[in-house]
Amino acid sequence: MKRSLRFMIPLLVAASLAGCAGNSQPAPGGQTSAPQENAAVQPAKQTTYPLTVTDATGKEVTFAKAPERIVSTSPAETEILFALGLADRIVAVSDYDDYPDAAKAKPKVGGVVKPNEEAILAQTPDMVIGGISMEKPVADKLKSLGMPVYITHPTKMDDILNNILAMGVITNKQEQAQKVVAQMKKDIAYVQEAVKNVKPEEKKKVYLEFSPGWTVGKGEFMDELITLAGATNIASDTEGWNPISEEKILQNDPDVILYASGITDEKTGVKLEDMIANRNGWDKMKAIREKQIFGMDQNILSRPGPRITQGLIEVAKAIYPDLVK
Repeated sequence: MKRSLRFMIPLLVAASLAGCAGNSQPAPGGQTSAPQENAAVQPAKQTTYPLTVTDATGKEVTFAKAPERIVSTSPAETEILFALGLADRIVAVSDYDDYPDAAKAKPKVGGVVKPNEEAILAQTPDMVIGGISMEKPVADKLKSLGMPVYITHPTKMDDILNNILAMGVITNKQEQAQKVVAQMKKDIAYVQEAVKNVKPEEKKKVYLEFSPGWTVGKGEFMDELITLAGATNIASDTEGWNPISEEKILQNDPDVILYASGITDEKTGVKLEDMIANRNGWDKMKAIREKQIFGMDQNILSRPGPRITQGLIEVAKAIYPDLVK
């Protein structure tokens, strides 16, 4: 009989996050891990198949067994899969997957929005994973051909952590997923501890420009990075991605400007940092006057995967270099 974990995964995720505290927790498939005197000999949790989960689109996805041939059409998900020790099961990735180095050698299946259906089918996958940006007709076509397609859409840090744990359940890599999440939580705790004494009136105002002319407001994990770092995002009065108002940013006079390094304007070829520095009147901003402009690794900053907490640390270092070493 098929065992559905549709409603169990949030509980499993919560148990895993609390987890590593040494308490006995329910394991997937109804198994229970008994407390052990020596934590090193505790049996790894195992997933029971068939397994049915619900993805970010609200669609149920059933896995008859642990996926053995996985196609990832999203760089963030690819990073998660590698972090879970699934390199040998990843049979293809998107054209943009470049981390870790081993991902570069995998066969490519096109872009993240509209991957090549034929290239995916040629890999005979038993799991296709993609971000919310994958076009619905592509996902529907793959599903109609009987392939389990799992779509993610993390918008905050908890979503990212839960994604990793959920993928650990799906692929029967729960123990490794818990280790990855535990380290990420340590990174978050380190930053929060470092900035805990920043008084509300002393919080620095931060402006983030990820691509030319665009910034991010609340409801997205990049905004949360600034908040976790003990600062205020000057675009937090907006939601999601927004075209910038140069005048509004000038009026807000940020203390720190963060930008994605390595970005150039497609039309002019001008680097993003040069665009920021040379906008009309922006030389009067405190951040520019005091040379508080910092480039962030665009992939670490934007990919909701295992390295996002490294991005958090880098953001915090740029904002509060005296507090975050």
